[in-house]
Amino acid sequence: MRSSKSEVVKIQDAVHLCIDMQNIFAPGGLWQTPWMERVLPTIVEIVSRHQDRTIFTRFITPQEPEDRPGQWQTYFRHWRQATRSHLPPSALDIVPALTHYVPPARIVDKPAYSAFSNPHLAGLLVEKSISTVVISGAETDVCVLSTVLSAVDLGFRVVIVEDALCSSSDVGHDALMTMYRTRFHGQVDLVTAEELAEFWREGARPAA
Repeated sequence: MRSSKSEVVKIQDAVHLCIDMQNIFAPGGLWQTPWMERVLPTIVEIVSRHQDRTIFTRFITPQEPEDRPGQWQTYFRHWRQATRSHLPPSALDIVPALTHYVPPARIVDKPAYSAFSNPHLAGLLVEKSISTVVISGAETDVCVLSTVLSAVDLGFRVVIVEDALCSSSDVGHDALMTMYRTRFHGQVDLVTAEELAEFWREGARPAA
């Protein structure tokens, strides 16, 4: 943790990337993430403040394993139940608590872990003169990790909302939070949702 809030630089020219808060990861879903229920109210509050600066991502599985290249085929043969030929369509939808924010929030679909595996996302952010991505969602050690690293590579400042992340692995979550704190100084900041409300004011509305 930081020793003081003064170490956080004001957040501006930012969007909120909310990663994969989908029914498939919710309680009862095929890939349920137990922490999702715990962090969902925090994410709802962030989205409600920054509706028109929020982009929800959805991890869209293939119709069949053969529709993906290389090792993805092996992965989805193992997880055949997660292919669209087996899943109910609603499994890939954003969870109900967040859907009514679209629009003005946007949805970007992606075929792989990183939000930037959709090639249009980076162009959209550049077009809107975005320099910072504020990240919440699932899972800390998979899709969030991949998105963070892609954003760093592309030159974006990354702000991770540490109490708005969830994972199905406590060990993985804790390990990644340690890595974010110790290995990406100057590129990745960690804040709480309370600190985010203080340091990111652009476009903010009163929380619903």
